[in-house]
Amino acid sequence: MKQDLESLSPFELNLYLEEQMQKTPNTKEFLNAGRGNPNWTAPIPREAFFLLGEFAVKETMLGENRQIAGMIKEDDSRSERFETFLDSKETQGARLLQSIWEKGNHLMGMPKEVWLKHMLDDVIGDNYPHPERILNASEEPIKQYLHHELFDSKSVPFDVFAVEGGTAGIVYTFNSLVNNALLNQGDTIALLIPTFAPYMEIPELPEYGFNVHYIRSELVTINGETSYQFPKEELDRLRDDAIKAVFVVNPSNPTANAIYGDSIDQLIDIVEKDNPDLMILSDDVYGTFLNQFTSLFTVLPYNTACIYSYSKYFGATGWRIGTIAVAKENIFDDRLAQLPEDEKAQLNHRYETLTSDPESIRFIDRMVADSRSVALNHAAGLSAPQQVMMTLFSLYALLDTEDVYKKEVIGICQERGKALYDSLGMRMPIKELNTAYYCEIDFEWWLKEKYEASFVDYIQTNWSMTDIVTKLAKEEQLMLLKSEAFGSSKWTVRVSLANLPTNTYREIGQRITNMVDRMYLSFK
Repeated sequence: MKQDLESLSPFELNLYLEEQMQKTPNTKEFLNAGRGNPNWTAPIPREAFFLLGEFAVKETMLGENRQIAGMIKEDDSRSERFETFLDSKETQGARLLQSIWEKGNHLMGMPKEVWLKHMLDDVIGDNYPHPERILNASEEPIKQYLHHELFDSKSVPFDVFAVEGGTAGIVYTFNSLVNNALLNQGDTIALLIPTFAPYMEIPELPEYGFNVHYIRSELVTINGETSYQFPKEELDRLRDDAIKAVFVVNPSNPTANAIYGDSIDQLIDIVEKDNPDLMILSDDVYGTFLNQFTSLFTVLPYNTACIYSYSKYFGATGWRIGTIAVAKENIFDDRLAQLPEDEKAQLNHRYETLTSDPESIRFIDRMVADSRSVALNHAAGLSAPQQVMMTLFSLYALLDTEDVYKKEVIGICQERGKALYDSLGMRMPIKELNTAYYCEIDFEWWLKEKYEASFVDYIQTNWSMTDIVTKLAKEEQLMLLKSEAFGSSKWTVRVSLANLPTNTYREIGQRITNMVDRMYLSFK
């Protein structure tokens, strides 16, 4: 049984332990700090979504009173009905829609009357998504949101593919890189670690078979404060132009720190001087948990495909909504143009059912086609209601000029992080770089700080992190997530600071201390 548990992924181990705990009585509240699902939601844009749906249903039933309604049609008097409808609703969601209607014209990308017609049709979901890559009424608000939250005023023009969350984004990107001979089996790629555990596993699947180099961060001191960053000599490994692509979660998971300025400058230098064809895949899902964030897409837009999910920030993991952003001028299209003629011919055959000029299809549109095995490209695209929700999340953030929502979300994470760190006698990382969405506890370091060396040797000789996690679950009703599979050391665990009430995080630290204190007394 011990060997079987050691072989499980951290997520599967947690599921197993949770099942076991449900079978035994306990006197403590069960605290599952292993899950990354946030325990907050954004109610105002959700309420706006359902109000928009309510109005859309009424619009399909104009002059009708039957079980079957019609579709959204052109109507010159719709704007007046929409305004009357909003005036009748005394809710925050209605006020958001009112604000969008009155102040958001510059964010819609089209006249507001046209935008409303599109949005009503999309929220009803009675048509296939078209255009397949992203809907017309959603494209500009989503681009504006990404530009505002992740990129800066210098960001270049870019295109967006609406996808089923960040996980779909990375799968689609990897698949299309391989399908289009931009990456081939046996090619060398790099992962900046630690990183989300499944991203460690994907490149090693048989269909990819990449030669993976791991670029490892470490805890460093910057101006007297700590942060997980990449040593210069580690990042310099990317100067090897045999490395064709690099994947990074920024800010990181599970260490929760963003790449700081010196390393960003070094990456720019690496691309400009030594590895100009390096393809960068950056997952920026946690970027919105910092007041100031520098995306690699901002500084290296030509080389970078940026993946983003709305799931964490808006408490929307069940919606499965995210984006892939690619600059209008990008390395992926240029690399396609440089392929040998025989490979171009094969790819032309792959995509010839889509257009008479398949060679002109851009990489981002190839991702759309590949997401439905090309043959079903006409039925590709994220569902229209999902794109409406994504649009309303975007507009909500853009019109929140005082950053009320952002400040509250960041405040929640930082407060929870401080409670946990204080209870364990640890120092919080640099606030400006720390999302505080997760905390990684290095048990080896913590034991050495708190106990004598002989006890630390005893633990490391006779126990594993799986043993510790299992013991915490059974004795303290506390679930943590092993971090080794994320590329961290074998003595680390991840604590989610997002998914439990704030007042429990000091308790988490106390339960860890209580159990290890008992182990120490037994050892003595």
